[in-house]
Amino acid sequence: MLTIGLDAHQRLYVICILDQNGVRVKEAKIRGYWPKLLEELGKLREPFQICFEASCGYGHLYDQLRAVSERVVVAHPGLLRLIFRSKRKNDRVDAAKLAKLLFLDEVPPVYVPSMDVRGWRQLIEFRHRTVSKRTRVKNSIRTLLRSHGVEMPPRHRLWTNKGVTWMSELDLPTSHSTLQRDLLVDELESCNRRLTRIERELATIADGHPAVTLLRTIPGVGIRTAEAVTAYLDDPRRFSHNRAVGSYVGLVPSQDQSAGVNRLGRITRQGPATVRKLLVEAAWQGVRRSPRLKQRFEAYQRQDPKRKKIALVATAHHLVRCMHAMMLTGEAWREAA
Repeated sequence: MLTIGLDAHQRLYVICILDQNGVRVKEAKIRGYWPKLLEELGKLREPFQICFEASCGYGHLYDQLRAVSERVVVAHPGLLRLIFRSKRKNDRVDAAKLAKLLFLDEVPPVYVPSMDVRGWRQLIEFRHRTVSKRTRVKNSIRTLLRSHGVEMPPRHRLWTNKGVTWMSELDLPTSHSTLQRDLLVDELESCNRRLTRIERELATIADGHPAVTLLRTIPGVGIRTAEAVTAYLDDPRRFSHNRAVGSYVGLVPSQDQSAGVNRLGRITRQGPATVRKLLVEAAWQGVRRSPRLKQRFEAYQRQDPKRKKIALVATAHHLVRCMHAMMLTGEAWREAA
């Protein structure tokens, strides 16, 4: 079977082909979109396996290559940099390195979810960006009103329908401020409409996943956290052990160990940032609502007020490992310690 390393770009593909003995037999540049690549690969008379780095749109390319190859491996770009540290880097060299790693079966792979799960993840991230955009708009409105000394209602009333109507009818001293206020209010209402549509679609998707309902039995875990964890963990059996889940979401401390010295630093922050943020928020709510999580939090804190943030992150790490175990076993949350 042939082994192919692929350096993929939007309109350029560079391939390096090795034979059964690992000897380079062909190098080629293919210009055009992915149908042109599939056309060239279809001309090969022998079965082949192929490897390329994960980048934007890697899921679609993975689906297309699976139809024509015996095996497709998507390499983790961050770990590849640890394997090959070279001063000389170009498309041809990268394709050759990928081919050699695949031939030796030493490619650090990434998990490629199904098309539906990829779309679910994209919608979750799109909602997160829309919420962040709405928050920026709200902050801009508050800044504008404060700059003119306007006495505002309490925060929980300012963004209701009555509050938005009050803002729209407010007399401001200059036409420039009035125009800015009108545009900001329009943008706020646009964000609210978008969020309504997004969350309606997310609710429909979540209803078809029993794991979302299962994870919501944890005190402090809402639908947004449950759906994000379900979408990104996807198949819980793909993790070799429970501790790997914390590494996947970046909630484990960085480590520098040598001989008898073991230094632990800040968390790695690898993996999906949205899931990590939601887990920390859920952990804080869980500490308030669950005696079991509160006991865990206090054990991490060690009666030291300076360790409050450390304890909260450690509780979030414990929480995601519990979620993984629940998805594996199908058991609901048990409050007993």
